[in-house]
Formats: sequence, C-alpha cells, structure tokens
Amino acid sequence: MLNQIRGLHHVTSMAADAQQNNDFFTKLLGLRRVKKTVNFDDPGTYHLYYGDETGAPGSIMTYFPFADIVKGRRGAGEASETVFAVPRGTLGYWQERFAAQGVSGLEQQERFGEKRLRFFGPDGDGFALVEVDGDERKPFDGGRVPEDVGVHGFHGVTMRLRDGGATSELLKYMGYQEVDRQGALTRLAIPGGNGADFIDLEVLPGAAPARQGAGSVHHVAFAVEDRKAQLEVRKALIDTGHYVTPVIDRDYFWAIYFRTPGGVLFEVATNEPGFDTDEDTAHLGEALKIPAQHALLRPQIEKILAPIAD
Repeated sequence: MLNQIRGLHHVTSMAADAQQNNDFFTKLLGLRRVKKTVNFDDPGTYHLYYGDETGAPGSIMTYFPFADIVKGRRGAGEASETVFAVPRGTLGYWQERFAAQGVSGLEQQERFGEKRLRFFGPDGDGFALVEVDGDERKPFDGGRVPEDVGVHGFHGVTMRLRDGGATSELLKYMGYQEVDRQGALTRLAIPGGNGADFIDLEVLPGAAPARQGAGSVHHVAFAVEDRKAQLEVRKALIDTGHYVTPVIDRDYFWAIYFRTPGGVLFEVATNEPGFDTDEDTAHLGEALKIPAQHALLRPQIEKILAPIAD
C-alpha cells in the first residue's frame, strides 16, 4: 500500500464559456483566480485555476472553457460531484446566496452525518458544500464572500460507477481506507490528509455511461509532496499493471495520469513548485501566462482568447 498520497490536489472540469465560469467561481463562490493560462494541448483555449489565497493543493478547481462544446451527460464512469468544505452553521448563508443568484439544483441533505447543500454549476456541474468543524485551512479573504463563511477548499469528490469493487481496491492501494457505507455509497478517506480527504463511491449498476462535455469533470488529481514521491507512486502503479504516463511538466506542478477501472481519469500531481513561480502572490491570476512551449504563439493566442472581465 502506498503512503505518499496526501488527499486531492485539484479537480479539472470543462465549461462552455470562460467569463461565465470565472464569474461563478470568483463572484459567487468567492474563490480566488490563481492562474490564467492556456491548455497545453490546445493553446487557443484558456486553462483557469481557482482556489484559496495561494492555490494550495486541495483547494484548486480548474477549468478548460471550450467554445461550442456539447453539454455533458451525467452517468456512470465519472466524477459526478465536487464537494467543498465550509464552516459549520453556514449553509443557511449559502442557501440564501445561491437562491438570490438563481443557482439551480439547490437541495439540503445529510450524508454520513454531515450537513450538505447540493447545487449545479452553470453547465450543470455537480457540486456540494459540506459543513466541517475544525478545518484549519483559511478561506480566501479578498473575494466577494466573507472569510467567516468562506470555502476552505475541497472536502472530496463523488464518483458514480457501475461497479465500485476495482476502483475501491485501487484507492485502498493508494492509501485510502473505507470509513463508512450508506446505501449505494461507500466513503473512503486518506489518513492525515490535507483536508481534501474523502472519496465517495456511488455504485449504480444500471446507470448509462457518462458522456463528457461542458459540466463534466475531466480528471481528478491527487497530491504528493514532491517529484521523488511521485516517481515512487508511478513505479508502484506500473508494477501493479496500470499504464501510467511519463512525468509531464505543467509549470506549476508535475503530473502523471492513468485511467481507473471504473473509467475515471486520475492524475497524481506534486505540491511543488506552486503558482507563485511566475507571479507574485499578491497578483496571482491577473496576467495571461503562456507555457514556454507556446511562447512564440502569444500574439495569435491573445487574438483568439476573449478577454475575461474581473
């Protein structure tokens, strides 16, 4: 069993409109845009990162806004819900805030003894806020939401699968432990994690397969401290029969990817070097950053990308 995983690093999804996506996360959820860059494989498309003050691992929601993308179809074989942690006693604030802004899918519920508020993003993305006690992570205090009710970071994700057995065993090999069951849901947690510690597996044998599009999660990334730990994880996964990509430099972290038995794409990302490598912390997410491999294309890229108003 591996012991290098420290919880979630980031979750990357797809959207239809960059401005709408930016407004939802910065103006409604109160997160900070910590990086405005472009997709490595499609530099005519933004890659937007949102999180806490510094973009700490376990707080980072990222998006590829593709123009003219089809809407995703919910189903099995996907990360169906991304869950954020908020302070205890704050769901009433969020319910009122979301209702006033016309957010759809609002539903208060309880899962594994936790109070939660489900809601949909602008592309039908599945989200929830969960009340958590004693979360020492600090919400971003420079945004549109007061710090005392703000988002601490991720709580976890839910994965919807037809059969959860092989994915559960994989997560246990990655260091997760089963901690509870509730109906079709199995909860796994990483001991001593970074706060973004939980994976809920929802097993629906008769569910139709998901189709990726706007509102779909592209991949779920797990955090390791450094490249040494990442290489240890990569070797162990390969030794157990998984096809794992070579290490890829993503400028703000190094990444490896592999497909899970249930169909969800996993990434293992390093906590180093972070988002302040090319911007001062006080100005994260302000300037358009172009990966070195596309630097010569900056004039064309700036013509293609529609400006994002803050």
